[in-house]
Amino acid sequence: MGKELNPPGGDGGDAVEPVDLKKALEERYLAYALSTIMHRALPDVRDGLKPVHRRIVHTMRLLRLSPDQGFAKCARIVGDVMGKFHPHGDQSIYDALVRLAQSFSMRYPLVDGQGNFGNIDGDNAAAMRYTEARMTEVAAELLTGITEDAVDFRPTYNEEDEEPTVLPGAFPNLLCNGSSGIAVGMATSIPPHNAAEVCDAALAIIDDPDVDPERLLDFVKGPDFPTGGIIVEDQASIREAYATGRGGFRVRARWEKEDQGRGTWNVVVTEIPYGVQKSRLIEKIAELIIARRLPLLEDIRDESAEDVRIVLVPKSRTVEPELLMESVFKLTDLENRFPLNMNVLSRGKVPGVLSLKQVLREWLDHRRDVLLRRSRHRLAEIEKRLEILSGYLIAYLNIDEVIRIIREEDEPKKVMIARFELTDNQAEAILNMRLRALRKLEEFEIRKEFDKLSEEKTGIEALLGSTTRQWKTVRWEVAKVRQTFDPEKNPALGRRRTTFAEAPEHDLEDVHEALIEREPITVVLSEKGWLRAMKGHLADYSTLSFKEGDSLKLAFPAQTTDKILLFTTGGKFYTLGADRLPGGRGHGEPVRIMVDMETDQAIVTAFAHDPERKLLIASHVGNGFVVPEKEIIANTRKGKQVMNVKAPDEAKYCIPVSGDHVAIVGQNRKLLVFALSEIPEMTRGKGVRLQRYKDGGVSDLKTFAMEAGLSWQDSADRTFVKSRDELIEWMGNRAAAGRMVPKGFPRTGRFG
Repeated sequence: MGKELNPPGGDGGDAVEPVDLKKALEERYLAYALSTIMHRALPDVRDGLKPVHRRIVHTMRLLRLSPDQGFAKCARIVGDVMGKFHPHGDQSIYDALVRLAQSFSMRYPLVDGQGNFGNIDGDNAAAMRYTEARMTEVAAELLTGITEDAVDFRPTYNEEDEEPTVLPGAFPNLLCNGSSGIAVGMATSIPPHNAAEVCDAALAIIDDPDVDPERLLDFVKGPDFPTGGIIVEDQASIREAYATGRGGFRVRARWEKEDQGRGTWNVVVTEIPYGVQKSRLIEKIAELIIARRLPLLEDIRDESAEDVRIVLVPKSRTVEPELLMESVFKLTDLENRFPLNMNVLSRGKVPGVLSLKQVLREWLDHRRDVLLRRSRHRLAEIEKRLEILSGYLIAYLNIDEVIRIIREEDEPKKVMIARFELTDNQAEAILNMRLRALRKLEEFEIRKEFDKLSEEKTGIEALLGSTTRQWKTVRWEVAKVRQTFDPEKNPALGRRRTTFAEAPEHDLEDVHEALIEREPITVVLSEKGWLRAMKGHLADYSTLSFKEGDSLKLAFPAQTTDKILLFTTGGKFYTLGADRLPGGRGHGEPVRIMVDMETDQAIVTAFAHDPERKLLIASHVGNGFVVPEKEIIANTRKGKQVMNVKAPDEAKYCIPVSGDHVAIVGQNRKLLVFALSEIPEMTRGKGVRLQRYKDGGVSDLKTFAMEAGLSWQDSADRTFVKSRDELIEWMGNRAAAGRMVPKGFPRTGRFG
């Protein structure tokens, strides 16, 4: 018989089933997304664990690795987790186990590790065949009551075994140990907190379910990272973060100034932000020192042993330690931001972002459910035992008859049930009694046990019937956990490690300057708008070379820490960092590449910024005003419009203000001198009329002190000075026409 080529039941027709690709992809991707959200990335709000961590803790319980028992090889634990509960890679399971044991990752570790479990430098743990582990007291707290029907169990992946869907969670693990994970389309990031503070907040909710969420912040002041550090976030954003479940916390390293004698000092960092690898951090700072990005810093040394000790050596003893640290915080991970995104599985099913109060509420509701389930389980056990004890008591009252029935009857069980109205369980228990239990003392013991259990039964029934009693019991349980982690009684575990402080307010300018090495330069601008910075302060500008057809417009000395300001004919100011200017090799770069200048505008002047100074700016037709120099800094390439001018007028002059009078001369060679106080101080505008002309415009203007007199230079470099008395006929009010210039005034119409 030949081989069957058609599929079973086929008639040789086309057995391919057409499928809508879009729909098929949507279904499969949704299944993948749900699997990632539910079974991998998001923690359950009730026990704060993801499935892999829950399975590790459950497996350790089955292996009897209690805190008071011996250790077992991690390879054994990982093997059992993978074989029975978690069908994924052994390395990913071991990585999760290692993290649960790291005191710098977990605020309250769930695993007590023996061997090399990695370090804060980012070094990996030893292989799982070398390391050993057992549970900590915290993990034992999470499991309390698991054998008493406290939680639901579900079949494992191969349906050979059962695993808990959630742990009883007597410890508020979600907030105390935090969690982070990336699912599909959502992520979670919860920082660790202090257990005593979390318990205090939970007790406040039990005492007053309608407590104001802000009141909880009297207890939970903020995260408490295992690596310490200082939180410098302001209170308003912390409140907002806990109220919405979204936000973040700025965490800084803890440091102190250490005197080295003879006026020298170092900065010693003793705690670094959570989640930062120390070795990578030090490498990064060393790279920045080599690249001269941290000019205040000479060197960095890692002197850490068990504790963290990073030594920062300053370049100069005169610099402020605070300023040095601000510059380091700005560029390195010594200041880090830890995000808060309390995206968790509510009731183990629904992913959502919860506030602090909602998270605590769900945990407390879970604790009440666990209490009710454990109580019902205990009640069922008591009832079962009371049934048997009452059977025993009947047997003792009729002991001779019972012995006779057992000796003489073929089916004693049936006879006993009929004779004494026993239940099946009671009859079975009597038949299984040992002869030694027939002594008189035993009856006394049974009566005692019966009374004790009856009393316990009454108590449990009262508990199940009263919500108030239930919450009272939950409160007692939470208070017991609070006592375990009390900062007073157990400072090593309970004391808060992360503290709070205000970030010192340093002027951003100072910090910016601190990040630039201060060196003398000469800024050179050509007529065609090419800009460069030569090293050092040049004395002779005649040696400067330019492109063909170009020449020197202006040059001035500055420092690399200065801001260079450019003023254009359009009335705009542009700001450039002196450290960013192209170097002196070649002819520099066109200014138009560095800033967004309009094509029809030209540069009037350029100078180094001095925030204490004031400037007098004027247009060609004679409008002008005084502007403080600190008001003209532009933060973008587009510059800052300060003087409003309309074509054909254009901005023409920008001079530093000094003295108390202004001298202005027009192209009509008329000179006017008036008091500087007549010109208004503005931050933007058209300005006021400085001098009146029939035609033409300003030729030059100057500010001077009347006591010293008005001076100018002629073409032969001779200096002329006119005193107050000699200037009487040219003095007037602002916006006057002025009079013809005195004898000896340069033909160029400029003051020189």
